[in-house]
Amino acid sequence: MAEQQERRSGGRSLNKVLIIGNLGRDPELRYTANGTAVATMAVATNESWQDKETGQWQDRTEWHRIVAWGRTAEVCGEYLSKGRKVFIEGRLQTREWEDKDGNRKWTTEIIVQNMIMLDGRGEGYSPREEPPHPAETYGTGTPPSSGTGIPPMEGEDSDIPF
Repeated sequence: MAEQQERRSGGRSLNKVLIIGNLGRDPELRYTANGTAVATMAVATNESWQDKETGQWQDRTEWHRIVAWGRTAEVCGEYLSKGRKVFIEGRLQTREWEDKDGNRKWTTEIIVQNMIMLDGRGEGYSPREEPPHPAETYGTGTPPSSGTGIPPMEGEDSDIPF
């Protein structure tokens, strides 16, 4: 019976993620072989609760792997930097690959559908006319001259096909 209802509803489901957190490092802006911009980021969210036994406050930080594509990736690369507070709306996607030893690996990422800068820094200005100061550089901004994909985020196995 439930299977029939599932088929009648078109098999609809929902894959939606909403987070507000801080960037743990500057976004890495790269370009695919066909020139599509892609930015990878790490965003931290924090949770606090009071331990029922000790009465002491506990904290936990959860790190999220974020991937933005196209114009959104370029905006992330230009305007975001480590420490910025952002709202991310997206969907979860899990990638699978084999490492150099033939072991299967997986990683789950949030694919950005909407991004809003929340801390107010940098709002209301347009991209710079002159070259940025080195401390303000957020991404590479140029397509790679060769290669088939995008390097993995820092700390990730270097054999991920991406």
